[in-house]
Amino acid sequence: MIGAAILEASNLGRRFGGREVVSGLSLTLAKGDTVALIGPNGAGKSTTLGMLTTALRPDTGSVHIGGLDARRNPHQARALLGVLFQEPALDDSMTPRETLHLHAALYALPRREVPALIADALDGAGLSEAGDRKIRGFSGGMKRRLELARALMHTPRLLVLDEPTLGLDPQGRLDLWGRIGALRASGMAVLMTTHVLSEADTFDRVGIIDKGRLLALDSPDALKRVHGGSADASLDDVFFALTGKALRDTAQPVRPALVRRRA
Repeated sequence: MIGAAILEASNLGRRFGGREVVSGLSLTLAKGDTVALIGPNGAGKSTTLGMLTTALRPDTGSVHIGGLDARRNPHQARALLGVLFQEPALDDSMTPRETLHLHAALYALPRREVPALIADALDGAGLSEAGDRKIRGFSGGMKRRLELARALMHTPRLLVLDEPTLGLDPQGRLDLWGRIGALRASGMAVLMTTHVLSEADTFDRVGIIDKGRLLALDSPDALKRVHGGSADASLDDVFFALTGKALRDTAQPVRPALVRRRA
């Protein structure tokens, strides 16, 4: 890892209806650090993200973001995060410009700077010409680019991505991944959940979660060496070695509402 810790989670635990969904999970990210969390459906990834982004209060453990106790200072902690949700979180009746104006107000960005910030965000997302069109007519890729632009508008220190390429076509995935790659190259810390193991394979570290526990956390090469079983092992081999190959019929836990709240 590089630099001081941006995210420190210690011994996180969460129960739903008496069932333990996450238990004893600890994780640290620093500036420039990238971590991908992978695991079967229902493994606890989304609940973990909910706790790390202050959308869910952990039953046990603590989360510090930029040195702030997220439980005691949730508004200030959220201001240090940019979150790209798994499900679209846009109002289709609004335009991109209106969406970004609302985000600027929620994050109390300096009013005199807002027009320039919006112009830069639209330009960076390739949406300058579509800035005043209703979002309902946008493609999935255009919506994803707008969501990423919104997540970055307040200059967060940590970008959190929940299945960022879900539902995108190959061109949309390629474009979004190029944008995320540029952010990583700039030194932004990135935390991601994904089911696309080839995406996880490019991150500094990969954490494998199953049944609410972090089973392993290391570089992809180290995981393959230790858990892969052969010199040419893949991340798929590691995944199956640690979580098994059996189909899962377990009911899904309640998904946290990773709603954007007033910072």
